[in-house]
Amino acid sequence: MPSGEPTRSAPPIRLPAPADEPTSTTAVAACAVSIVSGWATSVVATDLIAGWWRTDRLFCIAVAFLAIVFASTTISGVIMLLQHRPLGRQLIAAGAVVAVLTYGGVFIAGAHVAWIVYTLWVLPVASVVLAFYPQLKEFAEQRIGSRRR
Repeated sequence: MPSGEPTRSAPPIRLPAPADEPTSTTAVAACAVSIVSGWATSVVATDLIAGWWRTDRLFCIAVAFLAIVFASTTISGVIMLLQHRPLGRQLIAAGAVVAVLTYGGVFIAGAHVAWIVYTLWVLPVASVVLAFYPQLKEFAEQRIGSRRR
């Protein structure tokens, strides 16, 4: 190489900074599991009410009440979680507890249901596990206006 020519060096490589924002993957997963859990619990509650209405109306009213409480807390929790509000996590957990109580009513009443119903209680439990995942706490506490565009 001739000594009079300036040497060219490659431009410095700049790596993107690590993301300091929590990702929304866990929040979307928690919301999706909560919605599927809500659908399954509503189907089971509707089936219970339809099957037991002639024999035990008080039981049916209790199941309907649990379904209404479950639906309202879960839907509110999903919406609030997607809006980055920390209360959404607790609402999803409260809805999951009510769903487990609904399944408990199915098992205690001795209702004849399909075998899959005996495994559906896993969905609300998965909702709670995802809702209280540590990364989701950071996501829920993050303000929408402070995100980078």
